[in-house]
Amino acid sequence: MKRSNALLFVSALLLTYGAYASAADTLARVAKRGELRIGYDRDSEPMSFVDKDGGPAGYSVDLCRRIGAAVKAELKRDNLKVTFVPVDFDGDFKAMVKGDIDLECGSTTITLSRYKLVDFTVMTFVTGGSFVSRASRPIGSIADLAGKSVAVIPGTTTETALKRQLKDKLIDAKVVSVKDHVEGMAKLDAGQVAALASDQLLLIGQLMKIQNVQNYALADIFSYEPYGLVVPRDDSEFKLVVNRALVQMYRLNEYMEIYDRWLGSFGIKPSPVLQSMFAIQQFSD
Repeated sequence: MKRSNALLFVSALLLTYGAYASAADTLARVAKRGELRIGYDRDSEPMSFVDKDGGPAGYSVDLCRRIGAAVKAELKRDNLKVTFVPVDFDGDFKAMVKGDIDLECGSTTITLSRYKLVDFTVMTFVTGGSFVSRASRPIGSIADLAGKSVAVIPGTTTETALKRQLKDKLIDAKVVSVKDHVEGMAKLDAGQVAALASDQLLLIGQLMKIQNVQNYALADIFSYEPYGLVVPRDDSEFKLVVNRALVQMYRLNEYMEIYDRWLGSFGIKPSPVLQSMFAIQQFSD
């Protein structure tokens, strides 16, 4: 009886491992489906957003288009379909965990806690948390928020860093949750909050859309936000294909074409930190 129970236990383990290994085999899933599904954030301009024609656009989206070509080459499937799927940031990466998408491009910060759910590529960008405020009443630092309200999207690393610094520095400010940057900017314009906190790059993306940009003030960064593309957890084979594509772009300076398209054309130069990030990630094959 004991031997039988042991055999049943081992069989259950093997079945569980087999299901897990299959779920993590992204390339096999993509090949069987005949389609690579790439999730993209609709509210992370200039990294990823919906353009005027209703399609995906942005710095991260362009990176993912190149990765799509790399996956086709890896699978030797020129007819492989590459589909962009709009996803909403929820902090739980539900679409990725469920296998609804194979790759996610946007403005996701790499954190250790998120490795419990998903995995990340090599870094794709570096920015930091910041504030945008009205130029008539500028918010230049955390200390300037004393006695005021600040909007932030919940579940983001900016929210975590903001609340931590407010607590550590004993700053009495009210944190107001907003669903996206559009709502945050609306509350700022209506005078309901003194500032909108987000990654500085994303705040710049909001200001790019505004005609009277001189009416707004952008603060220095107060946190460090390294971006990476999101890939399924524990799938080293697929992650290697994606990373090889990214590193090739860094090595051949192809990323600058993408950078110039979405940022350089607006006069935004890569920071020394960002330049260093691109340089140190040019791994040999």
